[in-house]
Amino acid sequence: MRIFLPLLCLMLAFVAGHAQTTAVMQSPTVAKSSMHTLTLRLRPGQDLRQQLMALVKAEGIKAGAMITCVGSLTQVTLRLANQEGPTEYRGHFEIVSLVGTLAESGSHLHLSVADSTGRTIGGHLLDGNLIYTTAEVVVGVLGEVEFRREEDLTFGYKELTVRPKVPRKAGKRRP
Repeated sequence: MRIFLPLLCLMLAFVAGHAQTTAVMQSPTVAKSSMHTLTLRLRPGQDLRQQLMALVKAEGIKAGAMITCVGSLTQVTLRLANQEGPTEYRGHFEIVSLVGTLAESGSHLHLSVADSTGRTIGGHLLDGNLIYTTAEVVVGVLGEVEFRREEDLTFGYKELTVRPKVPRKAGKRRP
């Protein structure tokens, strides 16, 4: 009994701590916002990521999401999973998926493309993804929230945080 009681207490403390940690991890921040959309078509030779970042800057997007993107590329540049640097592919590729978040404070986008045999590859979208014939893009802009990137101590990466958008004061202009 002397050994059993402390062991039982230790097990209960572990289960309670694990349940608390699991509950915290399973309750994400939920932020509601209205959304409007921006639609654009990119032309041959344009860089997909550079054009998206130019749109974010021109429109002052604080919180956006990729709704859809279809098109083709002649050059694909990705950072593949768990790799430090870029990997480049040349040829003809169909864009089969472009997902992620967009913001002036930092965007996080993943691209998947398929080659002429249907082989598909994907990773982090980098500069160097050149349009072949077209890219038809629809971006959702969330009006009442702001995306920020803050360091998450779990892995040391800057991860998404969502905050209510702070209204601008009258008379002040954005730089």
